[in-house]
Amino acid sequence: MMESSPRIVIVGSGFAGLGAGIQLKRDGFDDFVILEKSRALGGTWHDNTYPGCACDVPSHMYSFSFELNHGWTRMFAPQQEIRAYLERTADKYGVRGHIRFGAAVDSMEYDEDAQAWKVTLAGGDVLTARAVISGVGALHIPSYPDLPGIERFQGTAFHSAEWDHSYDFRGKRVAVIGTGASAIQFVPKLAEQVDRMVVFQRTPPWIQPKPDVAIPEAVRRTFEKVPGSTRAFRDLIYWTLEARAIGFTVDPRLSAPQDRLARRHLARQIPDPGLRAKVTPDYTIGCKRVLLSNDYYPAIARPHVQVETAGIAEVREHSIVTGDGREHEVDAIVYGTGFKVVDAMAEWRVVGRNGMKIQDAWADGIEAHHGTTLPGFPNFFMMLGPNTGLGHNSVVFMIEIQIQHMLSLLRQMRRRGARTVEPRPEAVRAFNDRIQRRLRRAVWNEGGCDSWYLDENGVNRSLWPGHTFEFWAGSRKARPADYIFG
Repeated sequence: MMESSPRIVIVGSGFAGLGAGIQLKRDGFDDFVILEKSRALGGTWHDNTYPGCACDVPSHMYSFSFELNHGWTRMFAPQQEIRAYLERTADKYGVRGHIRFGAAVDSMEYDEDAQAWKVTLAGGDVLTARAVISGVGALHIPSYPDLPGIERFQGTAFHSAEWDHSYDFRGKRVAVIGTGASAIQFVPKLAEQVDRMVVFQRTPPWIQPKPDVAIPEAVRRTFEKVPGSTRAFRDLIYWTLEARAIGFTVDPRLSAPQDRLARRHLARQIPDPGLRAKVTPDYTIGCKRVLLSNDYYPAIARPHVQVETAGIAEVREHSIVTGDGREHEVDAIVYGTGFKVVDAMAEWRVVGRNGMKIQDAWADGIEAHHGTTLPGFPNFFMMLGPNTGLGHNSVVFMIEIQIQHMLSLLRQMRRRGARTVEPRPEAVRAFNDRIQRRLRRAVWNEGGCDSWYLDENGVNRSLWPGHTFEFWAGSRKARPADYIFG
């Protein structure tokens, strides 16, 4: 077992972990290590390599504000390009040398006497740190459906986040379970290869056209050579996306234009009325994540692709049986069933002051102060913590605000000579009461659907209830009165 004592431990090397490391370094906090469970950086953009994997936020917005990329080749960047951007950024700002790869975190426990965190790795090594920054994000633990007989299946089966690139789909009978953000990207690719495909849909998503085009080289050169042009384009995208939030956060009735756009897209791409009825949602647009695709509807309309809505009764050795008793023989199952989001936080092995487990701290629901800090967990900072997710804009924007919030606390600690900081319980209560009051009337709670945004009690623990500029205004600087310095 090896022990080391960096001042700050960052967990994860995706946008959150790299962004935190870069800003710490720029602010003079050089003694930190980034722990990455994989053998390469990138987080979800390293893990997800399924065919068609790409971002559904415009490229120029899905990047750091301090490191604009003039050279995006498409309006919506593919996975490889985003991963390459993160690699370049890590090198440019000198944080690659701080990354420890193959370092999966087993537990994090606060030592009251030492006023330090003991971070234990899966291999047994222990790091002692003054502060911990969790940059693990929400989309990294695959979620599998709880289906009777799922373990009996004798064919090939894997999750979209654990893609088996050695499997040859040509001529195969394939089941796809799930119709979320990942599935609508890989289903069109698989449909070109397989002999037959059954897409098992529980709830149809709202899908709008994806305004994805190649960015001409002349435009990329302009972005590179004309000062401020990339920033101006990014600002235009930002405000366009913010406009979408009005119907989601103010009044669902204001989403009528979004609804019309999705319905026209569906009518144009699926002429068959029976199939169109199957894939038309019965809930308010925005209640679940609105998806973007130009090729999903044409893919499921192909003769050898079937959309099944009867529900899965059981999985057998070589088939899937639906609730109406029909049996679908398949050679492979691909799970496009997303990730554990709220549950992922609940499974953390994090122990704070006085032996308080994070699950006990969250017994009444997952929440934090500005999505970042917790009472009883000194010097513990979460990126993309509770209620910092978005349904309309780039989470990279939210990450950068949280990093500024954290840095403002670290600077105050430095000025005061303090060793610890944690939020006052009453400040956390007031903050979360405010956002839950807003969420109760938002489309995610009132739109008539179930989604991963909600916990088992129907409370939205995932999304920010308003515009991102509101989060920027209220969260980029921590209010000293909200915190206890020790």
